[in-house]
Amino acid sequence: MTDIVPTAIAFIQQHEMAGSVVVFLLAFCESFAFVSLLVPATAILFGLGGLIPAVGIKFWPIWTAAVLGAIAGDWLAYELAFRARDYVLAVRPLANNPRVVSRANALIGRWGMLAVFVGRFFGPLRAVVPIAAGICEMPWWKFQVANVASALLWASAILTPGLLGVRWLVG
Repeated sequence: MTDIVPTAIAFIQQHEMAGSVVVFLLAFCESFAFVSLLVPATAILFGLGGLIPAVGIKFWPIWTAAVLGAIAGDWLAYELAFRARDYVLAVRPLANNPRVVSRANALIGRWGMLAVFVGRFFGPLRAVVPIAAGICEMPWWKFQVANVASALLWASAILTPGLLGVRWLVG
């Protein structure tokens, strides 16, 4: 598993066009419920941010791919929970953890759009908040406003530290 991070970064460095697709998929996996636990996307994307100035990868295509992947991952989780609420609640690990579901529902009930926005930035919440928003039947437009806004900031937050760090070290 530890070899996947440098391998993915090297692939993106060598295949910039395909790299945008890889970044989209990484951001999608990072944002889609529970898949984020299996894919070390944060480490790859953070490392990629440092490569952007070091090897001349263009920032905006990578950033755009990260934003779109993050939006798509949360959107799909929300839609699945919204449309198949009873099924989603019956699937493990949610079926085995009703306390987690009730706490997530309380979070959405109390904080609404802010919970969706902030949830993207905290690992344990990232997997549950879009599902909770769908289960709670949060209005689609409210979810999407928070989803898009948080994805824009998240992509910047994950890519920019490496970008600025390398520029600071070099320049």
